[in-house]
Amino acid sequence: MADPARAARLAQRIKVVVAQALGKVVKDPRVEGVTVTDARVTNDLQHATIYYTVFGDEEAKEGARAALEKAKGVLRKEVGRNVTVRLTPSLEFVPDEIPVNASHLEELLREAKARDAEVAALAQGAVHAGEPDPYKRDEDEPDEDAADDDASVDGDGAPRA
Repeated sequence: MADPARAARLAQRIKVVVAQALGKVVKDPRVEGVTVTDARVTNDLQHATIYYTVFGDEEAKEGARAALEKAKGVLRKEVGRNVTVRLTPSLEFVPDEIPVNASHLEELLREAKARDAEVAALAQGAVHAGEPDPYKRDEDEPDEDAADDDASVDGDGAPRA
């Protein structure tokens, strides 16, 4: 088992190497819209997972996935050439779901904002149900506790006998 910090450094290095290799070494036009977003390496440094996004529609995403699978050997060779580890890690390409999740989250926030505006519009002309002061008060009865407290204490705060 390698140090997790070393695995993180190796993952960042693999991310850079794969991104550069996609632009220079791989000659497939289907990978032109691919952006490498993250890379993770297992603690034993044997497997690397590379996350990517593709700008375009579903057809472009499917083409990029096929092109990355086809170029996996070339990319692993470039990683092995540019990274100093005893064994070159195997590469796995995974489409990154963060942009999809982010757009879904933005849609939910827009919907919540619209609902808040509806509630605010309804509350604009609303009045409270019931009386303005819902607590019952007996205005006729004097406060007995205050009168008892005044009668049982001297001016210096000592109780009277």
